[in-house]
Amino acid sequence: MAGDDFVIDVSRIRDEARQKMADGAVTSTYGLDTGKVIAVLNDVVATEVVCWLRYTRHAISATGIDRAQVAAEFTEHAAEEMQHALRAAERIAQLGGEPDFDPATLAQRAHTDYTTPDEKDLKAMLEHNLLAERIVISTYQEIARWLGDHDPTTRRLIESILEEEEEHADDLTDLLAV
Repeated sequence: MAGDDFVIDVSRIRDEARQKMADGAVTSTYGLDTGKVIAVLNDVVATEVVCWLRYTRHAISATGIDRAQVAAEFTEHAAEEMQHALRAAERIAQLGGEPDFDPATLAQRAHTDYTTPDEKDLKAMLEHNLLAERIVISTYQEIARWLGDHDPTTRRLIESILEEEEEHADDLTDLLAV
């Protein structure tokens, strides 16, 4: 259909880009309130840092016959969680915000809890981490849906992190089945 031809007004886009150079990556076509997106991403940063701390603590504290295998998995997951936090923080900076790594508020802003099982029980650690992964999966799915087509870059970031979180849940489920 001729009426559905896609046409970009490049002259207008060039003019707008020149006028708002200080806005960096955020253009007039950005579809959401950047302040809200930055706040949501700062909660993601907090969640990922808390997950990193929990996995690291569990890797160090794990004992028992399966300790080596489980601790290695926790250590791998911890490294990936920290990378998730750094990637979300970088996106915050791209949107003109400041990443919030304030230790005083991390636990309050995180979607998951920092848990330390009373015993050095590998099964309890696996279950605590699986629960956290399931919470993160659900919250990140909701974030991705909320972002939709309004901020495809942030949505793809969240979806990429989500993919790894689903792999973590699968790994933990496999370890619990052993």
